[in-house]
Amino acid sequence: MVHQYKNNGYNIVLDVNSGAVHVVDGLCYDVIAELEEAPESQTAEHLKAPETLERLKEKLGGTYDAKDIEEALADVVELAEAGRLFTPDTHECLIEEVKKRKTVVKALCLHIAHDCNLACRYCFAEEGEYHGRRALMSYEVGRKALDFLIANSGSRRNLEVDFFGGEPLMNWQVVKDLVAYGRSQEKLHNKRFRFTVTTNGVLLNDEIQEFVNKEMDNVVLSLDGRKEVNDAMRPFRNGKGSYDLIVPKLQKLARSRNQEKYYIRGTFTRNNLDFAEDILHFADLGFQQMSIEPVVGEETDPYAIREEDIPAIKREYDRLAQIMIDREKKGKGFHFFHFMIDLDGGPCVAKRLSGCGSGTEYLAVTPWGDFYPCHQFVGQEAFLMGNVEEGIFRPEIADEFRSCNVYSKEKCKNCFAKFYCSGGCMANAYNFHGTIHDTYEIGCEMQRKRVECAIMMKAALAEEDSEG
Repeated sequence: MVHQYKNNGYNIVLDVNSGAVHVVDGLCYDVIAELEEAPESQTAEHLKAPETLERLKEKLGGTYDAKDIEEALADVVELAEAGRLFTPDTHECLIEEVKKRKTVVKALCLHIAHDCNLACRYCFAEEGEYHGRRALMSYEVGRKALDFLIANSGSRRNLEVDFFGGEPLMNWQVVKDLVAYGRSQEKLHNKRFRFTVTTNGVLLNDEIQEFVNKEMDNVVLSLDGRKEVNDAMRPFRNGKGSYDLIVPKLQKLARSRNQEKYYIRGTFTRNNLDFAEDILHFADLGFQQMSIEPVVGEETDPYAIREEDIPAIKREYDRLAQIMIDREKKGKGFHFFHFMIDLDGGPCVAKRLSGCGSGTEYLAVTPWGDFYPCHQFVGQEAFLMGNVEEGIFRPEIADEFRSCNVYSKEKCKNCFAKFYCSGGCMANAYNFHGTIHDTYEIGCEMQRKRVECAIMMKAALAEEDSEG
C-alpha cells in the first residue's frame, strides 16, 4: 500500500508497510500513482516487464518524455527491490502472536483524587467524579496498587505510574507517601518506578515543585492556550478564569526543569478552531514541550468538534506546520507532540498493531481500588476488571482488548496512518459505536492530517540541513 500527497510544495510518497518515505519529483510521483492504480504491476517482476513501461508511456506520454518515464520507472524498480516501495504486508501474520502474549502490567494510572478545584466545561471526568462520587485515594489502596504492579510486571524493570485525577495535588501527602513507598521497593524487586503527575497547576508551590523535580520523570501541565480560550473552558467553580493564577506557576515549573521532561497539554474545541494561535501562545510564554488535543464530546455539546469543522482543522494543522518550520529555521523551534514522528525506528510491531496497551499493559485504578482498562473507562461497570484486593477477576476483558488491533477494525485496514495511530483510541470507539473494534471517524481524519504534516516537516527540515 502506498499513500501519496502534496504538501507545502513537496511531493511525498509513503510506503505504508515498510514505513519508507520518499520525496520525489512530479514525474516519479505520477509514475507511482499510475502503478498504484494497477496492483498487479507492483511486484518487481511486473515492474520490469515491457508492458508496464509501455502502459506508463501511453498514460503519461502526453506530459513527459518517454526516456524520462523509463528512467523514473527504473528508480521505482530499485526502491521496490530494496523493500522501500510497494512492499507486501508482513504484519497481519503476527496478530495471533500478539493475542497470545501474557498480560504483563507495566503502567498504572492512579486516580489519586476523584475531585477537582476547577470546573472544566468539557471534562469527561465530571469534575473528578467519574460517574460516581468524590473521593481521595488512601495510602493503603495506593500501596496495594503498587504491590499489584510489581507482582504482575514479570521481568519488566521500568514501571510507570501516573498520578491522575481530578486534581492529584488535592491529595498531595498521599502522592508523596506512595512515591516514597515505590522507591523503597525498587531494590527489593529490581524495579525502577517512573512517576508522572498530571496537574492543572492551581496548587503548585515551591515545596511541590522541589519534590516533583526530584521524583517525577514527567509532568503534564493543563492549559488551553490564550487567556480568553483557557478561561472560557477551564474556570473555577465560581466561574472565574484560571489563567492568571496558573500560568506563572507553570512557567516557573517548566524553567526549573530546564524545559525538559514536561509538556503543556491543552484541549481545543470548535470555539477555537484557530488553535495554532494557542500553540504559538504556549511558545511565546516560553514553553518548549506542548500538545493540544481535539475535544471529544457529544454532537449536542456546543463545543464539540463536528464533521463540518474538519476542513478548517486540516488547514490549521497545515498552517501550524509551516510556522513551526519557519521558527525552527530561525532557531526558535519547539516540540509539538502530534508532529513528533519517528521515521527510522518508532514503536515495536506489537505497539504499531494494537496501540496503547490499555486493559493489558496499562490499567487505571480508582480511589477505592477498582481496576479499569484506562482512565476513560472508569465508572463504566461493564469494564470493571478487578481490584487491588482480589487482582484481576475478569480476565476476559483483557482478552478482548488484546484482540483489538488495526486488523480487527475494518476501517483501519486500508488507512495509510494505521501503523502510526495503531487504530486510535478504544474508549472513543466504544463511546461512539458501542464497541472497541471500531474507530472515531472525526479523530481519524485529524490523525491522518497530523501524520501528513509531521512527515512533510521532516522533509522540509532535512532539505534545510542538506542545503546548510
